[in-house]
Amino acid sequence: MRRNILITGASSGLGRGMAIEFARRGHNLALCARREEHLESLRKECLAIDRTLKIRTHTLDVNDHDAVFEVFQHFSEQLGGLDRIIVNAGMGKGASIGTGHFKANKETATTNFVSALAQCEAAMEIFRKQNAGHLVTVSSVSGLRGFRRALTVYAATKAALSSLSEGIRIDVMDTPIKVTTVHPGFIRSAINEKVKNAPFMVDTETGCKALVKAINKESANAFVPAWPWAFARYFLRVAPLSFLSKMS
Repeated sequence: MRRNILITGASSGLGRGMAIEFARRGHNLALCARREEHLESLRKECLAIDRTLKIRTHTLDVNDHDAVFEVFQHFSEQLGGLDRIIVNAGMGKGASIGTGHFKANKETATTNFVSALAQCEAAMEIFRKQNAGHLVTVSSVSGLRGFRRALTVYAATKAALSSLSEGIRIDVMDTPIKVTTVHPGFIRSAINEKVKNAPFMVDTETGCKALVKAINKESANAFVPAWPWAFARYFLRVAPLSFLSKMS
């Protein structure tokens, strides 16, 4: 059992939902995000599920890359090691390229990829030292193809994260360290609350239960919820652009 789990971006959305599901399954948690008051609320909710759990929180802006290394190491020392680290923090700001929104697109590119890289580096330093651990990166089915408008940069960052994760997986494939990339479909959360035309959208609780189930299997890649995304991914890879234009 991966007893001690660190989750970034834990104060809301998928991060919060996964934390609650892992608490229900008896895991100690290291939770970090920018909003301290939301972390404290989550800590209390997890302890209400099981008072025996160790629930540690720390504010963290993943774009402060030095702080990422410091906070991860701090959690590792507090809990006596980390068994699983979930690189979940992300954002979905942006607009069509060339429409005057470079700043928003750059913020998404930095947070979703460069800062994810920092988290992977910090996690793998801990796991390499332990010679054990499970790195989980939260990508997206949107990373399979290009998308328009607000999803253009977001999808590109998720494709990059999937590729990065596979490279790490290859690098440690003959070691006790495991690497899983989860590709959520459309799960309702703060990042997509304004998205209306999204097929097969599920609520946050349903989506997070599917995510935790997939993560615990520790396969290389998981598309969640399995229905329909484990099957729809094959169509998405060959779908005509006219079809993709209707999904964003």
